[in-house]
Amino acid sequence: MTMPLLARPIGVRPAVASDRARVAEFVRAHANATPFHQLEWSEAIAAACGQRAHLLLAEYGDNTLAGVLPLTEMRSPLFGRALVSCGFAVDGGILGDAETVEPLASAARALAGRLGCPSVELRGGAHPTGWAVDEGSYLGFARGLAASDEAELLAIPRKQRAEVRKALANDLTVEIGRDAAALAAHYRVYAQSVRNLGTPVFPRALFREVIARMDADVLTVRHRDEPVASVLSLYWRGTVYPYWGGGTEAARALRANDRMYFALMAHARGRGCTRFDFGRSKVGTGPAAFKKNWGFEGRPLSYASWSEGGRREVNPLNPKYALMVRTWAKLPLPLANAVGPWISRGLG
Repeated sequence: MTMPLLARPIGVRPAVASDRARVAEFVRAHANATPFHQLEWSEAIAAACGQRAHLLLAEYGDNTLAGVLPLTEMRSPLFGRALVSCGFAVDGGILGDAETVEPLASAARALAGRLGCPSVELRGGAHPTGWAVDEGSYLGFARGLAASDEAELLAIPRKQRAEVRKALANDLTVEIGRDAAALAAHYRVYAQSVRNLGTPVFPRALFREVIARMDADVLTVRHRDEPVASVLSLYWRGTVYPYWGGGTEAARALRANDRMYFALMAHARGRGCTRFDFGRSKVGTGPAAFKKNWGFEGRPLSYASWSEGGRREVNPLNPKYALMVRTWAKLPLPLANAVGPWISRGLG
């Protein structure tokens, strides 16, 4: 008679400096890894926003690495405390073999208790038993890139394709870079874009640290030398992630955002990418409809959370934030840029 395999013992511990190389190798090799599982992501958040990074490792009895859980310790006087995987990311969560899920989740809860964080949030990955799961709030949008500009145009639904053709006919230029000038142009556009949406802008240092540590760049669309749309994108395993992007008030009439994303598709294709990840959007919102117009089908994203005494609420669509959003959208841009980073560094 065949005997069942015994469950392998698993231990969980905090990572130390000497674990860096093996963790990086584990993330690179794992089929479900995202750019947000990279150590560099958590380190960029810590350096730019002052939110402490933690990394839990799950190991078998022979010290073979079986799973990792990167966590950001979010602390905000406005939004409270939480352990988040991963901070400022749209994906992340437990990465590893199935038998590591419960030990890593248990260790995360214990760590949260020691740090005084009443909740833990996992964005993506496996769901630990008994945790609350949200599968109806966010959609992810991704699809393959076409082989050429012409094929890409044909892959875009007819109505949006017409908008892209109009954008291509406008007096717009595209530039791509990673230097201080590229970051300055991006921040100028992005800060105005999020202010107009009623959202505090992130610290300049966040974009600078991500560019410095990760495979990323900035694509900016200009009209008569004035930046009108810009996006900072991440690259990971043949996928481009347009992550922080926006446009000025002039961008809509110029169709600069359409030009930006179409140019990014071509740029990513030239870099060898085969997939375009348009990121997440709230269900039923304008951004979700915009991405669908481009031929992207929304896929429900699954987030798990555990809380003891209530979890934090940072959703800008929550009715209790409606007045704050409307007020913020009316602030003078210099004031919004001065105050916004202090607030946003705790959003995570």
